[in-house]
Amino acid sequence: MEFGFGPEDETFRGEARAWLEAHLTGAPARRDWERELGRDGWIGLGWDESGYGNRRGSLTQQVVWAEEYARAKAPARSGHIGENLLAPTLIAHGTQEQKARFLPPVARGEELWCQGYSEPGAGSDLAGVRTAAVRDGDSGSYRVTGQKIWTSLAHEADWCFVLARTQPDSTRHHGLSFLLVPMDQPGRIEVRPIRQLTGTSEFNEVFFDGASARAEHVVGGEGNGWGVAMSLLGFERGVSTLAQQIGFAEELGRVVKTAAATGAVADPVVRDRLVRQWAELRTMRWNALRTLGSSGIPGDAGAPSVAKLLWGGWHRRLGELAVQVRGAGAAVGPADWSATAPYELDALQHLFLFSRADTIYGGSDEIQRTIIAERVLGLPREPKG
Repeated sequence: MEFGFGPEDETFRGEARAWLEAHLTGAPARRDWERELGRDGWIGLGWDESGYGNRRGSLTQQVVWAEEYARAKAPARSGHIGENLLAPTLIAHGTQEQKARFLPPVARGEELWCQGYSEPGAGSDLAGVRTAAVRDGDSGSYRVTGQKIWTSLAHEADWCFVLARTQPDSTRHHGLSFLLVPMDQPGRIEVRPIRQLTGTSEFNEVFFDGASARAEHVVGGEGNGWGVAMSLLGFERGVSTLAQQIGFAEELGRVVKTAAATGAVADPVVRDRLVRQWAELRTMRWNALRTLGSSGIPGDAGAPSVAKLLWGGWHRRLGELAVQVRGAGAAVGPADWSATAPYELDALQHLFLFSRADTIYGGSDEIQRTIIAERVLGLPREPKG
């Protein structure tokens, strides 16, 4: 498949751009914004085969919407995890009852989700999860006990999809199940925000202490959680990667302007690094378009890992370059900062600090290289300790 934008896509682009211009008139509350998107049919463009989405959008139109949304600097999505991770997973693996229960509220922007994968002892090595889910007698439910970490938006979410061990004596990827767990369980679920280097708290720790999950909310059947979880990770790096690159381009432009303003651009080494960043960003875009165009769906073997390796390292290097072109001033806070006012980072300082984690979260570089070696190149599997 040759990936390209046709006349219908450009018409759709104009419609998307006009809607965003008309509705981005202030700073809406995150939940209100999700409902507004849902009311006008902008959630679930890629769910065309499910019957539960809003308007139907081709793959190219999904890309157009993601790019225009990023260009418009629209609010960060609270519903991203439900729309782009949970929904495709339910469409692929869920029962009709699960789809009918969970997809419409996501499409309307009414229910928000978070992802319960990583644990303190099982981050990139997801098969080492120890959170347990035990059947609660004949009640038709499970009791979930354990800890998850780096859980984005857990403090806002209504539901969490949790990878848990439902067979007590199982090891590695065996005996795992994919459960849908309601977050409104006082005394059984505790959410603790994690303060980051940037001073913000996008991530959380989540503690489950006998939290209830209904048996009919196990996706893919008990013991089949590993396959469901891996399928979801393939959806994680699809169309949204292209929208992410719009933001990357804006950050690179800011770094280039700063280099010109400080005179750092006169250094041939800095100029070379700036040109390399630009060329690599273009290459990432072409690779993402080629990957989408070759299969029609995200998640072919190795493609998500290659994409993660590319953008993680690129963004971290951009953060380092942002500090370099600023010079000594990059280590200084705002001129009007005082002991009574909150200390705030500027955009380039935030870029540097936040991007230090890019090669770790979402699967570290080491794990991505192992996946490529074993699943794509067919090299011997890495020995497990």
